Amino acid sequence: MQNLGIQVLFQGNNFLRLLGGLWVSLRIAVISMVLSILLGLLMGMVMTSPKKPIRFICRIYLEVVRIMPQLVLLFLVYFGVAKHWNVNLSGSAAAVIVFTFWGTAEMGDLVRSALQSIPVHQYQSGFGLGMTKIQVYRYIIIPQTVRRLLPSVMNLLTRMIKTTSLVVLIGVIEVVKVGKQVIDASRYTVPDAALWVYGVIFILYFAICFPFSRAAALLDKKLKD
Repeated sequence: MQNLGIQVLFQGNNFLRLLGGLWVSLRIAVISMVLSILLGLLMGMVMTSPKKPIRFICRIYLEVVRIMPQLVLLFLVYFGVAKHWNVNLSGSAAAVIVFTFWGTAEMGDLVRSALQSIPVHQYQSGFGLGMTKIQVYRYIIIPQTVRRLLPSVMNLLTRMIKTTSLVVLIGVIEVVKVGKQVIDASRYTVPDAALWVYGVIFILYFAICFPFSRAAALLDKKLKD
């Protein structure tokens, strides 16, 4: 009977290795996303500053992040900054730094947009009730901002999970790298292993990202109703 490529997935611990590689990708994405949310909330508030120089600096930061490909940033941090400063930086740490740098800018812009979309009378009503600025943000503005941000945050997390596939190029053993190792080890015994291995990687990414994508769409629809 002809050897089927799908069998390579169940040889030894190949499938468990793929799941382990997926966990590395998810860990990088989740850590980066948590840091991006925390820093992005502060960034978003700074971006609404009435001072033009501060807004200008924030705009430059945002444009640099949007124009510069994440792969270039990864190479710059891992091969450039870390080596130049003689810092022993792992590939995973470099990835978290780059994705947090990217995610903070994106999250900050989302927070800025959400804050500016809240009607002025919401602020005025809070101040009219005798609330301090901190209380107005805590009880009125932030709850509304978080509600409006949820769909966009989920979309950003989905993008971040997919973008973690780039970290293979700085030596991180994530799911794509594991898949390549499995394919290389079976190059002569299972010539069509690549189709099955990369097909399973596609399914794994889809299984992780699709629920977030659907949840974001449903939340966005609910908020518009």
